[in-house]
Amino acid sequence: MDLNTITEVIRRPPDRPGVDWREGDAWLAGGTWLFSAEQPGLRRLIDLTALRWDPLVPSDTGLQIGATCTIRDLYAFALPADWIAGTLFATSCEAFLSSFKVWNAATVGGNICMSLPAGPMITLTVALEAQYELWTSDGSVRIVDALDFVTGNNRNILAPGEILRRIEIPAHALRKRTAHRRFTLTRLGRSTVFLIGTQTPGMSDLLLTVTAGTTQPVRIAFDTMPDARTLQESIDVIPADVWFADPNGTPAHRRHLTKYFAEEIRRDLVAGGPA
Repeated sequence: MDLNTITEVIRRPPDRPGVDWREGDAWLAGGTWLFSAEQPGLRRLIDLTALRWDPLVPSDTGLQIGATCTIRDLYAFALPADWIAGTLFATSCEAFLSSFKVWNAATVGGNICMSLPAGPMITLTVALEAQYELWTSDGSVRIVDALDFVTGNNRNILAPGEILRRIEIPAHALRKRTAHRRFTLTRLGRSTVFLIGTQTPGMSDLLLTVTAGTTQPVRIAFDTMPDARTLQESIDVIPADVWFADPNGTPAHRRHLTKYFAEEIRRDLVAGGPA
């Protein structure tokens, strides 16, 4: 879609692009959402791809994902063999309601910053205990837990001129065993619920991440594997106003699916199922 209110595109932004932030600005990375709808309040686009941030940087401490890393690059990335939770990368990329053209342009950071309940990059990074590095407009940096970034449907903690620079996933989370469940109304549809459970190798803990069915990610942690009743009760305490409603499902439907799939995940990990 043509954005007829745009008067300028900053193709060579400064290394700290937020220092020149103005009202009416927008960050441009993949642009797959930006150019899909009218944007009457925008005047300038600031092209982040010109900064050439490294897309994926593995190290002994974990994996850094640049905010402008494309979904295509994340999907194709070959992780070390002991990072067994890396199977979730492909699973989460495939949860996009999009074509291969979108995969080639859409970015990890863009999906996170859209902050939609069904954003699969949110599911992935929260489940793998990531932290986000944010650059503020005054040139400072703050680090936030992925769990705390999204605050509601299409809402997050970013202030004007603030930008998501990178995602850091710790190595210990990448070595965890995992199980997941996702439900959609159609085979290639938007997620109605998307759950991921992780477990430390050799331990009986459980970290359950609930997304898509809730307006913001929910993380439920157990030091030892709960029984079925305890797990169900932990889902019951999720506040009623956190469950999401849209044409893909009512809050009651999403709560039911979450409880059903959470138990399947628990059984998988107890039985030594999906790794």
